[in-house]
Amino acid sequence: MTSRSRDRVADVRSVVATHVPDYRIESVVPLGGGLDNLAYEVNGELVVRFSKEPDLARRAALVCHEARVLAAVADISPLPVPEPAFTVAEQGCLAYRKLPGMPLLDVPRHRRSAHGTSIAATLGELLTALHAVPVDRLAGLVDTDHQPPAEWRHEAAENYATVAGQVPAVHRRSVEAFLDAAPPNDGCTPTFSHNDLGIEHVLIDPDTWTVTGIIDWSDAAVVDPACDFGLLHRDLGPAATRAAIRSYRTDAHDLAALGERAVFYARCSVFEDLAHGIGTGQDKYVDKSLAAMEWLF
Repeated sequence: MTSRSRDRVADVRSVVATHVPDYRIESVVPLGGGLDNLAYEVNGELVVRFSKEPDLARRAALVCHEARVLAAVADISPLPVPEPAFTVAEQGCLAYRKLPGMPLLDVPRHRRSAHGTSIAATLGELLTALHAVPVDRLAGLVDTDHQPPAEWRHEAAENYATVAGQVPAVHRRSVEAFLDAAPPNDGCTPTFSHNDLGIEHVLIDPDTWTVTGIIDWSDAAVVDPACDFGLLHRDLGPAATRAAIRSYRTDAHDLAALGERAVFYARCSVFEDLAHGIGTGQDKYVDKSLAAMEWLF
């Protein structure tokens, strides 16, 4: 363990001892981290998460904001979400009782493939509930994060430039044709959504293959309703995306157009995930990104 890792484990012990003084700490295990956070598991039952945001004021604001979002989402989501045990704003720390299950990202790919459609159907029901919430009900709680498709494509091109050498040669011509093509029309009505519904944030019971919870709501925002379908398409493939859209109930959106935009967002976002995996040495992100290129390109 590096000195930095030891310091962070000490931080975990300190915040837990301060905010849950009667709680006996027997173990602290790193859970890893995504783009925004580092997480640790205490005694196998408490998750303590720290924001990676370097700006102190923004870091404090982010953790307080997510705690408020979680309280609101608990009344909306048909699936379990984390219930904050305590926050330490100045450290960007959010702690919550661990939800049952394991991240779908940690399940071997062949097993994900075998159960992806049933899981995606459940997630389509989740998105139905989230997207049905009137946006004005969440005014002042979540921001609008609705970027034009041209901006998505521009960011994808930048991310691709950093990882092009890792992309299999068989896909490069298709990737570059996609990045040169016109983006889809931006004709949607933005809705409230998780906004980061990758499989690292979907918890499942590996025995029953049921979804047991949805974690990390730090990016929740008002967005194109196709965005989270795009992440499902990226991580679980076309059959799963079709299952999710079949279980999605709405009168507000053109489902054919939503599906087309979902594919676009999937193709754009795969390069960011690949870059994240390479940059942090997390092979599971690299592996899932390279596997996705088989159906994305």
